[in-house]
Amino acid sequence: MNKKHYAYMVRCADNTIYSGYAVNPYKRLEVHNSGKGAKYTRARLPVELIYYEEFENKSDALKREISLKKLTRSQKEELARNFNFTTMKSNEIIL
Repeated sequence: MNKKHYAYMVRCADNTIYSGYAVNPYKRLEVHNSGKGAKYTRARLPVELIYYEEFENKSDALKREISLKKLTRSQKEELARNFNFTTMKSNEIIL
């Protein structure tokens, strides 16, 4: 099985939205909330996962991460609002 790659967004405690890349967004969420994640999120704990997309390769996931960062706040909120977490649970993500 091929490893999957993800672009994701988390909502920080101050209600800002952080976008990132991970091979497992749920594990990355744990890292962020342990205070060992990105410098940006360390000062804004806790964070909650609000959106992610799966990609077959790292390059595409990183490109999407950059495009997520460029979205307006309202565009990010729209993606999060329409995201369906029931499509994939944390135990379905291949490590």
